Amino acid sequence: MPNKNDHPEPFDETTLQMPKGYEERRSKNRKNDFLYQIVMGLNIVAWLLLIAALILLHYARPEFITGLQNYWGIEGREVWSEDHLSDLLSLLQICLFTTIVTIVLRSKRNRRKTDRFGVNVMILLVISIASLVTLYMTV
Repeated sequence: MPNKNDHPEPFDETTLQMPKGYEERRSKNRKNDFLYQIVMGLNIVAWLLLIAALILLHYARPEFITGLQNYWGIEGREVWSEDHLSDLLSLLQICLFTTIVTIVLRSKRNRRKTDRFGVNVMILLVISIASLVTLYMTV
């Protein structure tokens, strides 16, 4: 019968090794990680979509008509451009979807102590949601 005072030797985790053919992912350089490169590419695409949406916003919104334009009788558009508005909403929705995919992929990959969550992605998420809510409430 075993003695209560007999404890097995503690397990030493430092002696564990990865099987042959596998590389420790946490010690791998992030710039060489394929998923990290995809996440960074999606992040850049999402920011470019937001910039394109801002350009479309310029053409979709009603024109600002000054008093001088009224005085001289210069016409200006006082309603939203439907053609540009549908494209703007599509771009913002794609930007929001891309941002959410980026956040999910980053949360799956960030496991190191030195990994950062990415504040720029959160800012992009807030801007995309606020823009969509504002457009749906305004138009």
